[in-house]
Amino acid sequence: MPTAREALLNAALAALGGLPWSAVRMVDVASAAGVSRQTLYNEFGSKEGLARALVRREADVYLQGVDQVLARPVPPVRSLAAVAEWTVAAAGARPVLRALLTGSWGERLPTPRPARAGARASAVPAQRRADAGVPSPADLLGLARDRAAKALAESGREDVLRSCEVALRLALSYVVAPASAADGQRAEPESWRPTTPTITSVIETIFKVDTTSPRKTMP
Repeated sequence: MPTAREALLNAALAALGGLPWSAVRMVDVASAAGVSRQTLYNEFGSKEGLARALVRREADVYLQGVDQVLARPVPPVRSLAAVAEWTVAAAGARPVLRALLTGSWGERLPTPRPARAGARASAVPAQRRADAGVPSPADLLGLARDRAAKALAESGREDVLRSCEVALRLALSYVVAPASAADGQRAEPESWRPTTPTITSVIETIFKVDTTSPRKTMP
């Protein structure tokens, strides 16, 4: 059974499915979660605090997914391909995560504004973490890259960090410019997942070819 905090975050995310963030009301989020409005304010402090927590959770969901993919006992190239596929599929299904990965925040989404300078720290540890800010697109992909590189380090490749970065940049290109449906319309989220043979082939090439470039790290 989810905690009150998780129930509130789930309710806020569900509300975004039909309303822009500016139209989401705290009282409605509390009601949908089955808790009092005071409980909501105790957890998040304000609507902006709720927004920061919601965005922070999306970043955590993404990185937890990366860790789960990397824990599978498969060859390094398949593992890295799976991380790329998870990046594309998760971003396709989760608009807030997609905005986190691309830095493109529309008016329908809760733009993660930082907590006000000098504001009293929340009594809730999870909220203090959310109020500290969320990673930029480069930071978030960098965290995923470092996780992948650490997991694949035993493959013995000296350029594994660079290979992981290139693979994730490839995945991000699918997020920014997803495949289109046959009729020219934008494809549904599930079709954003690149086909396994295609992306695995590209990543195998990344592993085989020296990908040295003037910029070896994310900006």
